[in-house]
Amino acid sequence: MLFSAPALFASNMVAARWAHDANLPPVFLAFGRWLIALLILLPFALPALRTHRRALWRGLPALLPLAVLGMGVAVAPQYIGAQTTSATNIALIFSCSPLLVTLLEAVIWRKPLYAPRAAGLALALGGVLVVLTRGDANVLARLAFGQGDLWVLLAATGWAFYTVLQKRLTLPAVPDSARLATMMLGGALALAPFAGIEAAAGMAPAWTDPRLAAVLLFLAVVPSLGAYYVYGRLISVAGPATAGLSMFLVPVYAALLAWPLLGEAPQLFHAYGFAMILLGVKLAASRLRPAAAAAAA
Repeated sequence: MLFSAPALFASNMVAARWAHDANLPPVFLAFGRWLIALLILLPFALPALRTHRRALWRGLPALLPLAVLGMGVAVAPQYIGAQTTSATNIALIFSCSPLLVTLLEAVIWRKPLYAPRAAGLALALGGVLVVLTRGDANVLARLAFGQGDLWVLLAATGWAFYTVLQKRLTLPAVPDSARLATMMLGGALALAPFAGIEAAAGMAPAWTDPRLAAVLLFLAVVPSLGAYYVYGRLISVAGPATAGLSMFLVPVYAALLAWPLLGEAPQLFHAYGFAMILLGVKLAASRLRPAAAAAAA
């Protein structure tokens, strides 16, 4: 599970790039992904939804923001960004979201940020900048990041807020299937008007294109239901800390998948950026505290 969960998430990035190459509308893909995943999950979740409907209704103030962030903001901008950036870039940029969680908790909720964690955060974000600038310092000087990369950074920020709020909000005590189905419904409803605007702007889905059904079914089953199930099991077996760190394997899988499937050969700046991210994660995950550091000195 430690190695399969990030592989399932990485497949989402590769599928997003493939969908762009097939001229499939990005926001509709995000909407359709959650709608189909919900329809697949519904027969299994329906008994729990009926039994816990009152608890779910009372929990909507917590579940709806999570649905908008986790199923909407963290997904649709990712697919929009895939139109102009590579699957490897998407995975590398998205891998900074756990570190954004640390930054959000320190800035907004005043959670102490110890020196090793701060150093790891700075190093990993430096790795992300290497990817964003494609290893060109002149790009950073001109603040000329790729538009697609910035869309993906927005998605990663949405996922970071989703992760933080999951820990800060009081969620209803219901089975996982019922909670996930409720958030899938909320995400689909939040994305529906934007998919409509996208269609009105001339990016209507090609209903007769068999690739549309194929990619929607793949997105619903593999990175939605499959990844969520395996990741949830990993959390229950290994704990959230180990499960969270496994997400930094996503760029490796994305690069390996994108090379033969999309022809996106990894570049040297990808290696530099990924190495910096991994080192930053190692530092950020350190449990060293000021008192322990003083004792060691």
